[in-house]
Amino acid sequence: MTEGTAVDTRPTKIVYVAEATAHGGRDGHVTSQDGRLQLKVAMPPALGGDGDGTNPEQLFAAGYSACFHNALILVGNRAGYDLAGSTVAAKVGIGPNRTRGYGLAVALSVSLPVLDAELAARLVDEAHEVCPYSNATRGNIDVTILLG
Repeated sequence: MTEGTAVDTRPTKIVYVAEATAHGGRDGHVTSQDGRLQLKVAMPPALGGDGDGTNPEQLFAAGYSACFHNALILVGNRAGYDLAGSTVAAKVGIGPNRTRGYGLAVALSVSLPVLDAELAARLVDEAHEVCPYSNATRGNIDVTILLG
């Protein structure tokens, strides 16, 4: 890919749609259309809330870590590697941005204990190209990947 050339990562066909509804914003609750997800949502103390519930940043961290880990397993399997024992942890930060709104930053910590560092880095790079969350965030928020 040459610099300045954008890669189109939009899906060519939608095969699944998740649906959730929020009531009360950051101090309310969210439910999924199928009823499997029913969560109390609360502002974290760092944002002036009581922290008596989950928050969008925790949900984003959970989704991104699960999705990235699955992408990592996929590229590992394609290359013939079993990634048993691997993990991906996500930290999602929120803070004010320059446009009077708020922005996010993500740090993914990847553990691939059974692989050497060079191979692990290659698989992580490939997973970052495959993962839908990585594709959605690329160029929009800072995503740091730490390999340990």
